[in-house]
Amino acid sequence: MVTIKSRSEIEKMRAAGKITGDALREIEKHIKAGISTLELDKIAFDFIKKQGATPSFLHYNGFPGSICASPNSWVVHGIPSKNIVLKEGDIISIDMGAQKDGYHGDAARTYAVGKVSDEAKKLIEVTKQSFFEGIKYATHGAKLGDVSSAIQEYVEKNGFSVVRDLVGHGIGKNLHEDPNVPNFGHKGRGLKLAQGMTIAVEPMVNAGGYEVVQLDDGWTVETEDGSLSAHYENTILITKGECEILTL
Repeated sequence: MVTIKSRSEIEKMRAAGKITGDALREIEKHIKAGISTLELDKIAFDFIKKQGATPSFLHYNGFPGSICASPNSWVVHGIPSKNIVLKEGDIISIDMGAQKDGYHGDAARTYAVGKVSDEAKKLIEVTKQSFFEGIKYATHGAKLGDVSSAIQEYVEKNGFSVVRDLVGHGIGKNLHEDPNVPNFGHKGRGLKLAQGMTIAVEPMVNAGGYEVVQLDDGWTVETEDGSLSAHYENTILITKGECEILTL
């Protein structure tokens, strides 16, 4: 069931969203060759706790980290590890959330580690811009398919592919709520968006094919062809006009 948030719930989601966005900015300061993804996880945990919030991902369905840290061909859900050390030329996707007063924020970014290839740079930029292309249509009375198709069209126009096996989601008291928010689809189809809905829109974009595989750890998702992947996500609030981005 899709929930419409009250004014007081929206205020709580703004607070959780701000902490999430600020935590990603804090992590970004530390993205460099030589740092492990476990160290980045600790930075996120400490920052979120300092804000009087809790990491949404920690122990969620048994996940062991405060962030998902997914370098290069990993798409999402990479487990932070002291053995995964960033090196010059890598790209790293960080997905994370914060819970405050019972409500969640959820956001993701992909960062370049030092100097990266032109393809990697383009992939990061296209993935981010595809989110903004999609949310142009995220308004009261529009259809969810309007958002999804705009993301897909922009990504494919730029020569990349949108992951099909993973989608965005509703968010609020629970980290994952209805509806599913695909990054592909058809204009004019799907759920009718309404003022007060909160959803996480999160394009996951591969440089090669859209097919993905899950690794033996039961969490990490990787591109099937080994191509690079990027991720960009924000929690948004549907309004009568332009949507409000809660995690920027």
